[in-house]
Amino acid sequence: MMLEIDLEADAEWDSSSHWQPLARAAAEAAVAESDYPDLATTRRAVELSIRLSTDDEVQLLNSRWRGNDKPTNVLSFPLAERYELEAAANGDARELMLGDVVLAHGVCSAEASDKGVSFNDHAAHLIVHGTLHLLGYDHGDDSSAADMEAREVRALGRIGIANPYGVAV
Repeated sequence: MMLEIDLEADAEWDSSSHWQPLARAAAEAAVAESDYPDLATTRRAVELSIRLSTDDEVQLLNSRWRGNDKPTNVLSFPLAERYELEAAANGDARELMLGDVVLAHGVCSAEASDKGVSFNDHAAHLIVHGTLHLLGYDHGDDSSAADMEAREVRALGRIGIANPYGVAV
């Protein structure tokens, strides 16, 4: 069994089939660069949900769950505790729900334009970023941020996307 991805895309995202392979590649690359790379290829069921959504929906979620009444590029809602990730890495065969990643179309589009990168590449970066959050990574301090950014850069490199930070990490 491999990583199972439940992908849902709002109409703004042009819900054509190209999002599924991009989301899968980004999520698998993030898992490969985590402390739990076997989760992408284990025989157990490992699932995550990716929602390609609107700015309005992300604003509502951000307000409700984070107390920030504005849209943001990506939100992550981890469901697995670290001990569950470690147990899975050690062969525990029970189903593992990693959590949910939600992207805001308008914010993603504006950021891609500002950065001079393609919309698809930026969306893939946000999926990698969100998936790493589901796997326990954060950027709350300089050391954690540097570690997470380095993992993002390596994960994106796996799928042919250039370093989004523009500097070596």
